[in-house]
Formats: sequence, structure tokens, C-alpha cells
Amino acid sequence: MKRLLIYFLLLITHVGFAQTIMVKGNVKDAIRGRLLKSKITYHSYPTGGISGSFHDSTFSFSIFGSAKYQITAESEGYIPHTVIVDPKESVDNVISHDIALTSKGETIILNHLIFEQGKAVINPKSFQELDEMVAMMKDSPKVEIQLEGHTDNVGNPAANLKLSQSRVDAVKKYITTKGISKNRVQTKAFGGSQPIAKENNEEARAKNRRVEMRVLKD
Repeated sequence: MKRLLIYFLLLITHVGFAQTIMVKGNVKDAIRGRLLKSKITYHSYPTGGISGSFHDSTFSFSIFGSAKYQITAESEGYIPHTVIVDPKESVDNVISHDIALTSKGETIILNHLIFEQGKAVINPKSFQELDEMVAMMKDSPKVEIQLEGHTDNVGNPAANLKLSQSRVDAVKKYITTKGISKNRVQTKAFGGSQPIAKENNEEARAKNRRVEMRVLKD
């Protein structure tokens, strides 16, 4: 009986000092920056045991413990977007994470996708962004995408085209091993033929080395 009482007191003490974290953010148009009223859903990741939703351009909710949470925003005329937040990211028990939505018909640049120099090996720092893509596609099972690979225009054009194809193939392999059907993911390589920055400096070349996601069917 005494041991049971001690255990109960320790449990209360542990729960009492457990960390509560506030997650908050805005949903915005990725190009114009204006707030977008959206359907916002969240749930603990990956199990989904705790969930909630909003119909607004802002969101705010508390999380408890060490579980990650998945947040998805959807707005008419826009591609749904999912982010995954981790309690380890909190600063002073707050996680601030805005969600940017891209209009349908436009491509989404995977800004946090990193490859080893001149190779198609994905840096582990990129896994969270790819996991967010997987989560979005699992939540929207009709979505089909095309991954479009680009390099800078330095070097042999044929080699650049081959490298851009190898990189989108590597991304496709990653997301299909997470449970997304291969039939839902197309790939296309452009090499250095479609730069988004024309300046002749490293910053511009870095912008041109990218993978974009295009939604083909939603």
C-alpha cells in the first residue's frame, strides 16, 4: 500500500511538471502574403490520437508531451499544404509556424531539399519536408504530383539533365517507400534549361538548383 502511494505521488509530480507547448501560426498566400481563411486540421503524428480543427486564417493550440504534430491547411483554389512540428523546436514553450499555400496550377519549390554536391544523395536534413509531402498525399489520396528537377547551367548540359533526373528519381523513391503509390508520382527533368535567377553568381546558381512539385490531379 505504501509503495502504491509513493508511485501515485511520483506520477502526480511528473505530470505536474510536464511541459505544455503552444503552437501558433497564420495561413498565407505564398505569393501575395495575404491571410487566407482555410480549413486547418491538426493531429498527433503519426498516430493521430489527438486532433482538432479550425476554419480561420490563424491557428493556436496546445500540445503536451514529446509527440510531433501534423498541421494541414486547405483553401479553395489552393494546393493543400502540410507541416510537421516537433516540441524540440519550441522557444520559451512556443512554436510559431506559418503555412504558405500556393495557387493550383503553380509549382511548389521544395526549399529545404538538399543534395550532396553534384550527386543525387538526399541530405537527412531534407527528410522532414519530404515527410510533410507524404503526409499531405496520405490525407488527400486523389492527389497526383509531378516532381520537376532543375540544375544550374554550369557544366555539360547532358550531365546536368541526367543529374536533375537522378535527383527527382531519388525523391520519388523516398516518398514511395513511405507508402505513396508510384502511379501517383511522375517525374520530369529540365537540367539547366529553366533558370529562375539569371544573375551570374553563386546565389543565383543555388536558386536554380531545385526540385519543384506540380499537382497534376487533386
